[in-house]
Amino acid sequence: MNERALISRVWNYATVLSQVGVSFTDYVGQISFLLFLKMDEERSNALGEPSLLPKEYRWDTLRSLAGESLDEHYREALAALSRERGIIGTIFLKAESKIKDPAQLQRLVNLIDTQSWLMLTFDVKGAIYEGLLERNASEVKSGAGQYFTPRPLIEAMVEVMDPDPTETVHDPAAGTGGFLLAAYEHMRGNPIVQDKNVALRLQREMLSGKDVVDEVVRLATMNLYLHGIGGDESPVQPGDSLLNDDGRRFDVILTNPPFGKRKSLLVLDEEGDLQSERQNYVRDDFVVRTSNNQLNFLQHIMTVMKRSAAVVLPDNVLFEAGAGEEIRRKLLKDFDFHTLLRLPTGIFYRPGVKANVLFFDRAPASERVATQELWVYDFRTNQRFTLRERPLKRSDLDDFVNAYGPKNRRHDRVESERFRRFTYDELEKRDKLNLDIFWLKDASATDPDSLPPPDEVAAEIVNSLELALEKFRSVALKLQATEGASESLP
Repeated sequence: MNERALISRVWNYATVLSQVGVSFTDYVGQISFLLFLKMDEERSNALGEPSLLPKEYRWDTLRSLAGESLDEHYREALAALSRERGIIGTIFLKAESKIKDPAQLQRLVNLIDTQSWLMLTFDVKGAIYEGLLERNASEVKSGAGQYFTPRPLIEAMVEVMDPDPTETVHDPAAGTGGFLLAAYEHMRGNPIVQDKNVALRLQREMLSGKDVVDEVVRLATMNLYLHGIGGDESPVQPGDSLLNDDGRRFDVILTNPPFGKRKSLLVLDEEGDLQSERQNYVRDDFVVRTSNNQLNFLQHIMTVMKRSAAVVLPDNVLFEAGAGEEIRRKLLKDFDFHTLLRLPTGIFYRPGVKANVLFFDRAPASERVATQELWVYDFRTNQRFTLRERPLKRSDLDDFVNAYGPKNRRHDRVESERFRRFTYDELEKRDKLNLDIFWLKDASATDPDSLPPPDEVAAEIVNSLELALEKFRSVALKLQATEGASESLP
């Protein structure tokens, strides 16, 4: 069964369960629990990996039951597994059955039992979860709320970063674990992993992540466990990476932080009226305080990285004035920001998202500017992708990967139509250090047939309005602060 057919099948059953009171969010949890139990059995049978689950709650105990007995045992299993320590406790944290009809539960168990999941050639849990979010966003109109990174892009980023099995890899916004899984597959292909000690350390110590959403932490933990990654504790922990610097440092950072602003909090003022209060992260290692989450993630990554980082970030990080300009100056001065990949629209679940991948290395402390040249690859202009009709494939990124070259041979790079070199002197002269650089002529500007779809145009307008509103808020806050200071003068 191919990926799209599998997602459709799972979605159809989600629709059936919704008619008997199982919400979409609850269904994602239930399918995750059941899939994990089935794949844990496959993992033990096919790979010889020992199961960490108690025998009385493994998949074969569900397969052999029906009706009320199945319902009671499933509820008992979830309650018991939620009390387990370590990685199993993380996976089943606060787990409980939301399926009130035993007949529907049995149909779901039978649906899962007839398919071999672990041997499929794609990341099953990531594909199902992301696919369900996509379908939910398009059919329920509620929006996915998160921008999952296309797997072809993840694979290309990992390939050019080329992490070594002896290096730590971290994702501060781990999602379902796509970057960590791809990094693991890449690193275990290195000949030094034939050493059992290196292989064991790679499995248990070299990969880590964090995510603020409990449900995706669960899915990431399941994914990594089923691929043999992790020890007694989950490599991915719940929490907000931006809250503080816990002192840990990582050789390689691979991530796609969530897009958008940090939400405002509603608070009561002294008169008892509701006021909107925008919360900024307060950290000594941050150059500036801002409500822009992407700029905050960029600052966080600058702190925790030891060697290199590859980060997916939206366009506003490249051109936003104020805090954005100040952070870009620090990035160019203290880090070797050597490569920028401009991504096309149509590859994320939300239409019109304009994003880039920033590749940069930590540089030794020096008075000299670390970034001597920035290479920009324009993979956006005159490129059209959609999630269904023309999805992004790994082969679409072959030219970029070849142009990027080995990490220790960047001096051999050659300019081409889509790949250009810009010196620091050229960058520094740009207004507000705007790094949103392009030079190719967009055919859509002259050819009506090449115009983006209406939903992409609408999304771009919304993004522009949100950015303008954020600037107005910033001006208003400064004016309020000025007035407050004037009133306090004698």
